[in-house]
Amino acid sequence: VSAAPLAKRDYSGRATYYAVGLGACGGTNSDSEMVVALNTAQYGNTGVRSSWCGKRITISNGGNTQTATVVDACPTCSYGSLDMSPALFSALTNGNMGLGVFQMSW
Repeated sequence: VSAAPLAKRDYSGRATYYAVGLGACGGTNSDSEMVVALNTAQYGNTGVRSSWCGKRITISNGGNTQTATVVDACPTCSYGSLDMSPALFSALTNGNMGLGVFQMSW
């Protein structure tokens, strides 16, 4: 399955990480993949596949930028926020998993 590019938009919020598994988009992913769970305010109804599913987004933490795919929904995340795979969170924080949360834009 090819991920369609997403039109550039500017959002910002909190970045957290979670144990990746079966996502709201219907697929199973792993902690080592560059994937995100999108806040439900933007994802929409979690009972159906969102138009966000499979979209690739570019996330920035200061000068560090990574690209990830939307595979899940995050019901506890506020608008603009993302729950990330551990691999993505680590890549955006230069391995500082102890940070736990940081402000980012995408």
